[in-house]
Amino acid sequence: MIKRVVVTGIGALTPIGNNTESFWNSLISGTSGAAPITKFDASKFKTRFACELKNFDPVNFMEKSEARKYDLFTQYALIAVEEAVQHAQINFETLNRNRIGVIWGSGNGGIGTFQEQVTEFVKGDGTPRFNPFFIPKMILDIAAGVISIKYGLRGANFATVSACATSNTAIIEAFNHIRWGKADMIITGGSEAPINEVSVGGFNASRALSTLNENPSIASRPFDTNRDGFVMGEGAGALILESYESAVKRNAPILAEVVGGGMAADAYHLTGTHPEGEGAYLGMLEALAEANISAADIDYVNAHATSTPQGDISEMKAIERVFGASTKLHVSATKSMTGHLLGAAGAVEAIACIKAVQHNIIPPTINTMEIDAAINPSFQFTLGEAHHKTVHYAMSNTFGFGGHIATAIFKKYEE
Repeated sequence: MIKRVVVTGIGALTPIGNNTESFWNSLISGTSGAAPITKFDASKFKTRFACELKNFDPVNFMEKSEARKYDLFTQYALIAVEEAVQHAQINFETLNRNRIGVIWGSGNGGIGTFQEQVTEFVKGDGTPRFNPFFIPKMILDIAAGVISIKYGLRGANFATVSACATSNTAIIEAFNHIRWGKADMIITGGSEAPINEVSVGGFNASRALSTLNENPSIASRPFDTNRDGFVMGEGAGALILESYESAVKRNAPILAEVVGGGMAADAYHLTGTHPEGEGAYLGMLEALAEANISAADIDYVNAHATSTPQGDISEMKAIERVFGASTKLHVSATKSMTGHLLGAAGAVEAIACIKAVQHNIIPPTINTMEIDAAINPSFQFTLGEAHHKTVHYAMSNTFGFGGHIATAIFKKYEE
């Protein structure tokens, strides 16, 4: 029997808030998280700004000895997950931990650790003196492993990697595990810590990043005719997904339902999106079919909309193809505030969708002054200010290098 899947906890660590409440308040007030890079000397780079975490110190969340064992992306994961666990009011001692798993994603994993260790080796005399924690700090699956160790969870445990679609892929996998009866609860989401020389330099080389160094706060401007690339962000988003039966049995708070997930591929280019958004179109259709609803039922789409010249156009073409001309549908891009959290983007944007259906508020797109003439605005762009309206269903789109597509649909919870 296919089971109903609900969200009972969320946790966020973002450039515009170090917990869910501050993140949401910043979203609906239109706060930009972009500022000059402080993590390294970026003076010689084409891009010298990013959306970094603010006032973040891991020792505020964990022991210094523990923090030293983990790359930033794992630290971020642990912090977001702990908030979600507390939010969901979970007492693991009372639950069957063999039926609780972790499916966690990251696009780059411990890339900061990799850069640090390889740089030290190259600077040295050629003798391999690597930190014994090098490999376990770096590998992509380690965050999922560490989360399961912390809480003693023995269910399904693995990492997803699909570039910037990564954490939506993780959420869909978690959704499927629960609805197929393979687990009672899954901790899912994604984390990313890419603000370092290797990542910024690499994305600069691929001409993906904005170079609006003179005014970072308006650099992430999805749909705008003058957009010139994405703004890199960092952080994590965590969701507790649970079967409806499990949530009711333990009297858990139910925030929303997960009702559909669609995955597809552009099958087109290493880094570019299909000009007509073919994969995005297929992913959205699959998610709608799985949710057993029509396009007309969707009230809000949190667009992938990274602020790249071609990517925004292809996604809007796909949305128009799925939804047609709709005065009901609202579309916004929260990356205009958070920047692009790469593999963690889907989880953070899923939280934005969950809060939207909870509170009936659509967060805005900021910084967009003039919509690109190539984009047909046949739906409601929520520009500048949050919009109050009833949101029964929200859709979250994520797309990644390699043509990966993942779309999730969240529904307002009704008993």
